[in-house]
Amino acid sequence: MHGTAPKPTGQRDPDPAQTVQVWDLPLRLWHWWLAVLVLVAWVTPNVHDGLHRTAGYAILGLLAFRLIWGFIGTRHSRFRSLGARLRATPAYLWNLRHGMTGRYLGLNPAGTAMQLALLLVLIISAVTGAMQVTVRFFGIWWVEDTHAVTSNLLIPLVVLHVLGVVLVGRLQRENLARAMLTGRKLLRRSPRKETTPANR
Repeated sequence: MHGTAPKPTGQRDPDPAQTVQVWDLPLRLWHWWLAVLVLVAWVTPNVHDGLHRTAGYAILGLLAFRLIWGFIGTRHSRFRSLGARLRATPAYLWNLRHGMTGRYLGLNPAGTAMQLALLLVLIISAVTGAMQVTVRFFGIWWVEDTHAVTSNLLIPLVVLHVLGVVLVGRLQRENLARAMLTGRKLLRRSPRKETTPANR
C-alpha cells in the first residue's frame, strides 16, 4: 500500500501492522550481550584467565541490570507475573505434549521457568567466580566446586532453552529468535489449538 510494490509470494516477514512491540531495546541488548559473554566465559577458563575474569565481571553487571530492569522496565520485562506463570508451568508443559502452546506475547510459563533457572545459575556461577579471586575465598573448596558445577550446568540449560524456543516457534509458526532481535511478535493466534489468552 501507499504505492509500494506487493510482497513476493512466499514472503515470510510479517506485516508490521500485524505485529506488536514486546521486547524493549535494553532487554534485547542485554539478552544478546549475555549470550556472547557466557560463551566467552565458557571457553576461556585456564586458557585466557584475564579474559575469563573480564567476561565474568561483565556478566555480573548485566545480571544486576536485569534484576533492576525486572522492576522498572517495560511491561514484558518485569517480574510481576513470575509467580502465576511458574504455577502454570506444569500444566503448560503437559499441554505442550499435545501441541497446545497457548498464546503469550511475553514469556510463556515454560520460558518463565527457564528464565528463572538461568538467572539463578548465572548469579551463583558469577558470584562464586568473583569470590575465587579474592584473598578470603581463594582456594576454598566449596567456592570452587559451586562455581564449577553451576558453570557446567549452564550449557545444558542454554541448549534446553534454545530447543524450547525452536519447538514453540515451530508450533506457533513464528520465528521467536527473530522476535528477540526486532522486539516485535505476531498479534495473530497460533494455528494450533490453544488454551490460554493471547493478551498476556
